[in-house]
Amino acid sequence: MANVNIPRTEFAAALAQVAAERGIDPSAVLESIKLAIITAYKKDYGTKDDHEYDVIIDSGTGESKLFSWPIGEEKKKQEITPAGFGRIAAQQARNIIVQKIREAEKNSVLEEYEKKVGTLVNGMILRFEGENVLVDLGKGEALTPISEQNKAESYHLNMRMVFYVEGIRETMKGRQIIVSRAHPGLVEGLFKREVPEVSSGAVEVKAIAREAGSRTKIAVYSKQSGVDPVGSCVGQKGVRVQAVINELSGEKIDIIQYNDDPEKFILSALSPAENLAIKIDEKKKTALVSAPEDQLSLAIGRGGQNVRLASKLTGYKIDLKGKEEAVVEKKPKKEKKVAKKVAGKKEKQEEQEEVRSEK
Repeated sequence: MANVNIPRTEFAAALAQVAAERGIDPSAVLESIKLAIITAYKKDYGTKDDHEYDVIIDSGTGESKLFSWPIGEEKKKQEITPAGFGRIAAQQARNIIVQKIREAEKNSVLEEYEKKVGTLVNGMILRFEGENVLVDLGKGEALTPISEQNKAESYHLNMRMVFYVEGIRETMKGRQIIVSRAHPGLVEGLFKREVPEVSSGAVEVKAIAREAGSRTKIAVYSKQSGVDPVGSCVGQKGVRVQAVINELSGEKIDIIQYNDDPEKFILSALSPAENLAIKIDEKKKTALVSAPEDQLSLAIGRGGQNVRLASKLTGYKIDLKGKEEAVVEKKPKKEKKVAKKVAGKKEKQEEQEEVRSEK
């Protein structure tokens, strides 16, 4: 039987390079090559169901030999390397090494971005796959599924944007980096980037409620005396919040002062509505809020958005109603009847007096 000789430049040197540069275990590569060679042999020459197969590869020279034996009778192992099989084996080895290099590079990128989950990254839109957007991160590719896209935005090739690293997910194509333009974390990350007090921790982001592309409410708080959390986020002449709005394609942002008192926090969250009255049930996490007629539509918001975001932000189910007008006091029916009787008697007496005077 002929030996399968894979040239050193094709096999041994490549294997050594992969092991040294990519941090791949050479034995794992060899096992993959063995399986690939056996698969190639089975495809071209067929196999017996009652036999087992193996490949022995010399990791130094790249020399490979195929063996087979009846199941359970390894002592009867025989070499079955076909003549001229070397070219096929060499191609399989080359393919596996290239595949392992790609896998190692991908795993290296995945490991790097696993550490970046929850942060912002710059990316460029590379291509579209159905409703999904593929993003070039420089070192690797990321996926933005439709659920993580901002519906108000229109994406096009080579468009550069800031993305939030949502996580690593298992997909049909294996593990992939998921980046988002719709996650609330994108808003927080942008405020960290634009507001030094937020990045330093002097101002804390307590909660975010977001409907991507339309409106966001963000609750901020500061323990440090002399630090205005809302003012810090707005910036002089609104320059800081405007930078965030611009990055979010014009999304409206309400910056709310966080308060440990749920009543005060809920009332702030319902801004821009004012002069509201509130009654809460902390156990049930519900709040009944009444608003003057001229403030009710503001409190509810277009399509119920304002109250919906306020509810998400505070964690309370909020019921809104208009304030009742003062009721004019009315006399009881009994009093009305008595008054009517008295009036009737008085009228009759006056009529009788008139008749007498005429006589």
